[in-house]
Amino acid sequence: MTEEPDVAAVAAWTQPPAGRLIGRGHPAGDFLDAWDWLVVAEETGFLRVEAGLPDRVKNPRGQLFGGFTPTYVDLIAVRAGAERGQAGPRRWLATTNMRIDYFEPIVGPRFVLESRLEKKRGRTNFVSTRFFQGEDLAVFALTTMREVALDRPLGDA
Repeated sequence: MTEEPDVAAVAAWTQPPAGRLIGRGHPAGDFLDAWDWLVVAEETGFLRVEAGLPDRVKNPRGQLFGGFTPTYVDLIAVRAGAERGQAGPRRWLATTNMRIDYFEPIVGPRFVLESRLEKKRGRTNFVSTRFFQGEDLAVFALTTMREVALDRPLGDA
């Protein structure tokens, strides 16, 4: 049995307002206030956004809690790795591996994320993501994602 994705989440992701990464209605995106992120630059395989740091994702020192960092990475890396306007059946990018290195704390209130498709081979996408606090490289992540057809049952490759 194939489970259909949440219609509101798909619409939020596929039909964002101009200059925004995502609209309201995506559960993870709404948690991070991603509807408020500004797309600064975008080209095939590259995306740069200015993001905010909601209080709910801060640790007691007022910094981005490390456990929420992968959610930021997933939201931007999937967009940099996706081929928009591609003919044929729609596909889903499923994260299969993620490595994150932390150099400086993210304290907000705004910071910059850059994500770049480094390599695509078949259905596998390898994406790098950088977080900048001011001019400083604060976080570096590498993500491997696999394209999965939406008409396949969950759990099938």
